[in-house]
Amino acid sequence: MREITHDGDMDHLREFYRHFGHVEAAPVSVLYEDWALGVAEDTEVLDRLLALPPEKRQPNLLFAAARLHGTPLKAWADARPQILAHWEDITTTMRERRTQTNEPGRSAVLNLALSRIEGPVALIEVGASAGLLLYPDCWEIRYGTAAGPVTLEPTGPVRAEVELDCGLEGIEAPSSLPEIAWRAGVDLNPLDLRREEDREWLEHLVWPGMEYRLDRIHAGAQLVAAQPPSIVRGDLNGMLPQLLDQVPYGVTPVVFHSAVLAYLPLEDRESFARQVRASHARWISNEGSRVLPEITEKLPQGGDTSDFVLALDGEPIARTGPHGQYAQAL
Repeated sequence: MREITHDGDMDHLREFYRHFGHVEAAPVSVLYEDWALGVAEDTEVLDRLLALPPEKRQPNLLFAAARLHGTPLKAWADARPQILAHWEDITTTMRERRTQTNEPGRSAVLNLALSRIEGPVALIEVGASAGLLLYPDCWEIRYGTAAGPVTLEPTGPVRAEVELDCGLEGIEAPSSLPEIAWRAGVDLNPLDLRREEDREWLEHLVWPGMEYRLDRIHAGAQLVAAQPPSIVRGDLNGMLPQLLDQVPYGVTPVVFHSAVLAYLPLEDRESFARQVRASHARWISNEGSRVLPEITEKLPQGGDTSDFVLALDGEPIARTGPHGQYAQAL
């Protein structure tokens, strides 16, 4: 994921949507590619988006809100009149909601780093959304490797009904995870999948062409119902010290996040990185390749800019698919 633009210039916003269409959407969602490129060439829509706060102009947020208010999954030429007709309702939702894509498949790549940490551990997820990534030990994960499939069996307190898949290239599949003794998260707007409106919002955040992810949300909702996560409301930089103070004695804290920091201004990202490094916690990050400069500068030249980068304690491990589809050694 490209970092969110905070510029107020139409040219920057136009390029932001072009990048989303050509780089992020094109490989997985033909319709969102069409929508994003349509917005990029639509001065009226761009002008209306510029009236929103910078953090509320993202394609994911616009498209999910549009769908929530009845925009059909048709080509941009057909969707545009519906979006303009319901613009007030759509932008009200955009102001109230956030892009909180809570994709359980990212656990498959996060576990490549988590498996390298000795337990027991306390998981602290920043930008937790509904908390579905707080259950990495509750999913059966099938890793595709050159030598054949390797399955990581769930060992957590509950078991998800859906299997996750992740292709690996040049990196070893984890054989086990550390014991997870404590779990907590923080989010500006925590979602509760026991509430229909929150579950519906997550469903609308799933891109057309990736409907298989809906089954994962439904399975995650069952995990939440069986063992509700502890997620506090607040800013990740402000709340992290409090969560670290709550970690049980003798348990290693592990702060992690995936597709979160791109939504923060650079200075807030750097403040977060400094705070984690100064703590006694281990740090797992899985973000766009340009989101954390201190990690970006350690990457070898080249690589797909649509990839995420998985890192442990600031050291890159692998390039990963944005939704946990694959991991490739650097």
